[in-house]
Amino acid sequence: MDSTMRAVVLDGPGGLDALTLRQLPIPRPEPGWALIRVKAFGLNRSELHTRLGLADGVTFPRVPGIEATGIVVDCPGGELAEGRQVAAMMGGMGRTYDGGYAEYTCVPVGQVLEFRSALDWAVLGAVPEMLQTAYGSLHVGLDAQPGQSILIRGGSSSIGMATAVLAHQMGMTVISTTRNSAKIATLQEAGVDHVLIDDGLIAHQVRELVPEGVDAALELVGTPTLPDTLRSIRFHGVACFTGMLSNQWIVPEFYPIDYLPRGVPLAAYSGDAADLPADVLQSFLDAVAAGRMTIPIHHVYRMDEIREAHAVMEEGTASGKLVVLP
Repeated sequence: MDSTMRAVVLDGPGGLDALTLRQLPIPRPEPGWALIRVKAFGLNRSELHTRLGLADGVTFPRVPGIEATGIVVDCPGGELAEGRQVAAMMGGMGRTYDGGYAEYTCVPVGQVLEFRSALDWAVLGAVPEMLQTAYGSLHVGLDAQPGQSILIRGGSSSIGMATAVLAHQMGMTVISTTRNSAKIATLQEAGVDHVLIDDGLIAHQVRELVPEGVDAALELVGTPTLPDTLRSIRFHGVACFTGMLSNQWIVPEFYPIDYLPRGVPLAAYSGDAADLPADVLQSFLDAVAAGRMTIPIHHVYRMDEIREAHAVMEEGTASGKLVVLP
């Protein structure tokens, strides 16, 4: 094995030019950690927040990336066998220690899930964080049940589309929003029953479809649309705040009695690798391989195109996941 690797490095917050491609020493794992040869990694808004200086707890210089898929190269503690296919995510990746934007990454074994799949690495690279967040939002944040109705605010994001796929499989009635009418067909292919064009105020459109309000709502845009999302929910329904595509996640001068509709609970979800059971990941990948599930991928890039990929993520023009192959 070579002694160096290519990696994307951030010396500090900045624009697209802050993302620099360099040669770094390949890290060496200590007991309790695993060295993974990265075959693909997905892009996430978390990494955009890191680049823009909006993320807490990040130290620089840093290799960003809160997820990666690849093959185990070394695991001194023996928890993971060499050569196994794995997905790594969260737990400080790309924030407090170097993450997945590299040819190799070294992570705690507790952040790693094993799987077996013959799917292309570009497809596998789209899955870990997207599936973990969608699954966790549905089952931890919303406690969603088959046959319920759900509003996905920010539905054309990768997490929004993955949530639609899972909710459709559960037999839920799925309502998703997008600001771009060109994305309607893509959302419908993901299993969305009703697509709403989001002008910032869509609660009245939701209640035209479901007069009493939806059973559950997933907020992926952020605090600018949250009050309107809350007004879309039935009495004793639930909202889950998971994402902030708007880069706004703080409600100034929050007064709960005035802000929250009567009888509508507001939950939040911020998950970890432990929130995605290994058997759920394996079942999802098996279903994709069998053609029963679809992974929404917008585009696949090479690592030297990382600035272009980040530009698309920042513009918010993607319909589905952005994936990078080292």
